This record gives sequence, C-alpha cells and structure tokens, in this order.
Amino acid sequence: MIVDPLEGLTVFLTVAEHRSFTRAAETLEVSTTAVSKAIRLLEKRHGVVLFQRTTRNVTLTETGAALHRRLRPAAIDIGNALAGLATFGQRPIGTLRLTVSQPAMKLLIEPMIPEFSRAFPEITLDFSVNEATVSLASNSYDAGIRLGESVEKDMVAIRLTPDLKWSVVGSPSYFSKKSPPKTPDDLREHECLVYRFVKSGQRYRWEFDWNGREVSIDVPSKVVVDDRTTLVRLAANGLGLAYVSQFEAAEELASGRLIPVLEQYIAPSSGFFLYFPTRTQDQPKLRAFIDMLRRKIHK
Repeated sequence: MIVDPLEGLTVFLTVAEHRSFTRAAETLEVSTTAVSKAIRLLEKRHGVVLFQRTTRNVTLTETGAALHRRLRPAAIDIGNALAGLATFGQRPIGTLRLTVSQPAMKLLIEPMIPEFSRAFPEITLDFSVNEATVSLASNSYDAGIRLGESVEKDMVAIRLTPDLKWSVVGSPSYFSKKSPPKTPDDLREHECLVYRFVKSGQRYRWEFDWNGREVSIDVPSKVVVDDRTTLVRLAANGLGLAYVSQFEAAEELASGRLIPVLEQYIAPSSGFFLYFPTRTQDQPKLRAFIDMLRRKIHK
C-alpha cells in the first residue's frame, strides 16, 4: 500500500493555526471528527504526539511546534506556487516550444518574431527547426508546423497556407548549358539535387502525374542534402535541378533566380498546418502565437 507522506499535513497546519479542532473543521469544511481522526493517524504514523488537548485549549507539543516551524514556510511556498498557476492561465507567459519545418520557419515564422517578442515580452520562443516528423508529447512541444499529410491524426490542426504547388526548378545559368526538360523522362540527362529525409535517411523520389498515372522517380544525383534551404540555394547557384514547392522558393522564383519546369506533371499537396493537442489549445501563450501568426499571414 502506498502511503502519501503529505497526508494529514493540511489538517495539522490548520489546527495549529487556529489552535482549535472545531475552527479547523469549519475552515476545511469537514466534521470535527474527521479532523481528530486525521491528526490521530498522523501521530500514529510517525509515533509522536503533536497536540495537547483539554476541554478548553489545544496547544502544540514541543514536537508539534518544531514540525509547525518547518512546515509553515514550505506551505506558504506551495500556496504561492499554486496561486502562480493562475497567472499562466490568465495571460501569455512562459516558454512556447514548437517544432517547425525549415520552409515554414523561414517564410511564416521569422517575419513575425520581432513583433511577437515586442507584444509578448513574457513569452520565450523555443524552436526546433527540422524536417523530421516528431511526437509533440514525447518531446514536450506545445505545437508544430508541418504539411497537412504529416500532422498526427489526433491533433487540432489550423490551416496556415493554401495547398502548395510544386515544380522542378533550375537557374538561368544552368539552363544556358542544358535545355529545360520537357517530360520527367528527360531528367535522366540532367544534374539533379536530391533531398534526403532527416529521420529515415531515405532519398526523396520525385513524384509526377505522368501518362495518366502517378509515378515516383529516383533521379540521378551527385549531390544529396538533408536541408531544404540548402537545396533551394544550390539550385539558384546553378548546380542542378531541384524539386521544391513554390512556397519555399518564392523569393528565388519571383526574382528570376529560379525558373520552374514540369509544373504540369506535378499535383499540388496539402499546405502548412499548425497543430497541437486538444488539451493545450487554451494556453494563453499558444493562443497569442496563433492569433498573431494568422493575422500576419492573412494581411
């Protein structure tokens, strides 16, 4: 049988403060008999006498007074700690831990961090930036941002972006040396930059809707990376073709540093979602983050 070492201590402290079993019972909203029983069990468990009782007075024994002196400061600390919980429930405060993919971090999160930090100085943002799918609960994350197909099924999910368009991209300098591919079959004649999944270590097979069916191609490559920002940068520097979303290469596509090809062969995928367990959705720190993120995205 497991015995709670704290059992009876609240009753002891209340009797000691009031010097009365009756007033302690009124304060605790229990019967005087229940208070007397709790004190007897506490004394029996530790083999001591804590109170001297007469018909008119209740006083602490030397042992009881020593215990009261030690317990009272600790009880005040515990009370303050519990009262502090209300602070976390009433205003945005504390550390917000998120797991975020690299494209989402660069294009969705980084632009909002300065404003968020100014608006909520009592929140510490703690990001883990990678492509691996991780368990929020096992890693103590409050929330995550991933593509829709990567979100755990039992999570609350909030859409952040529309479905993503994908394409094979290359730089003008690369296409000055090699003709753009017309079909996925032409990729055999090109230098391809391939993404490797962080968690599994597997190379991403490029996916196409081709000749009425879905196909995935393990394209030839001399360069493999597990960082999507690097993938975009290498393609923009003319090292080869990359298979990327137009979201993560938005700046390079807009500036003409990357040119999309084979778009007609690639179906869109689900967009980015912020997701979290149901039990965390009422945290003020998370609500503040969600509200500002959605406001910034939909400006």
